[in-house]
Amino acid sequence: MKNSMLAELLEHKVILILRGLKPEMAIRTCCVLADAGARFIEVPLNTAGALDCIRLLSQEYKNSPVHIGAGTVLNTDAVEAVYKAGGKYIISPNTDMEVIRTTRELGMLSIPGFKTPTEAFAAVNAGADVLKLFPCGSPDEIAVLKTVIPKPIFAVGGINSANKHAFLEKADGVGVGIGVFHPDMTMTELAKSAAGFFSKVQ
Repeated sequence: MKNSMLAELLEHKVILILRGLKPEMAIRTCCVLADAGARFIEVPLNTAGALDCIRLLSQEYKNSPVHIGAGTVLNTDAVEAVYKAGGKYIISPNTDMEVIRTTRELGMLSIPGFKTPTEAFAAVNAGADVLKLFPCGSPDEIAVLKTVIPKPIFAVGGINSANKHAFLEKADGVGVGIGVFHPDMTMTELAKSAAGFFSKVQ
């Protein structure tokens, strides 16, 4: 299952980061995003009610092509909490070996953050499935890193509709937050924002 989800992620190329998502708006919000083409939804754990959102969304999309995971996961207790809530992947802003190992032991996709080649190779050796360059610099930086790093790299930080193509030409995918979603958006605004981002994204 994890391998097929990884293949889907690399084909889809986009993780939506829903920082500030409220549990009472979670299903409605993700319905709008899924209609626009979203398939990978990240709820950062430093969002109030994040585990409730993950639990609700994991139940709602249990038998669908939409995959729910957690971001800003900083320790193994958080990994286990996400697993119990039904999350399918773990994303971190940093490279933590224990977080990576626990994620793998629980059968979830591991996507740790890195900034340097040293961190990247440490994550690879610990068993990471995908690497998150955070904060990402230029697309050319990613191209250089990919010549030596033997895992897919997603660019995260400052991605939006204007620069998505430049990053997707060099990276294996992107993580996008405020470039698509803000918790104060109306559903109409969100639908327009998401449709604009996902148009011709692949």
